[in-house]
Amino acid sequence: MAESSVVTLPLDELPDGALLKSVTSQPCEIAGRAAIQVSLTNEASGGVPGVDYIDQPTFVLLPLEFENGVVEVDVLGRLLPGAPDYARAFAGIAYRITANADSFEAVYVRPLNGAKLNPPGPRVNRGLQYFAYPEWDFGRLREEYPDGRYEARAVIGPDEWIRLRLEVQDRRLGVSVNGVPVLSVNETKATPVRGRVGLWVDIGTEAFFSKLSVTAQ
Repeated sequence: MAESSVVTLPLDELPDGALLKSVTSQPCEIAGRAAIQVSLTNEASGGVPGVDYIDQPTFVLLPLEFENGVVEVDVLGRLLPGAPDYARAFAGIAYRITANADSFEAVYVRPLNGAKLNPPGPRVNRGLQYFAYPEWDFGRLREEYPDGRYEARAVIGPDEWIRLRLEVQDRRLGVSVNGVPVLSVNETKATPVRGRVGLWVDIGTEAFFSKLSVTAQ
């Protein structure tokens, strides 16, 4: 078995070597801790759905290599003023990001669909989502797999720190939220490749990230 390497970043500032892909970022203090704030650029948020935003390469690209292992981060999401009515404070982790960001996988939370808010069904079962760019966005996954196997219920809400943990092994994925397993996928939708890790955000969302840990195998 290959030896694991562990990298931890406090995310109290933008890491050296990080790149911004259709997002802005700055250090801040939020909910009692240092973090970095991430949101879409004005150009991206004013662009075309499915081209500039909605499950697109909109993230802080970190200088970390990853294929299999564990990625953990604390994330806090909330809506921006003027967010579209379908926005749910989308924020999460992108991984296996290839050169030029032409493919990647991601898992994100939807805090406004969190069970703490008791949203109407089926939204309560859509607190967390997996997708694979560019072919398998949430809409296609939901249409072709109406059993909802790529999304999950999560006991979360906006404006609170959420510990998001991804365990990745080839095409198997396990996701925990605040230490509770919520999603298990036996066949993800992308060929495993070695790539970068990103802090992902989508439309109408102000996201904050803190305490990142990446264990790469």
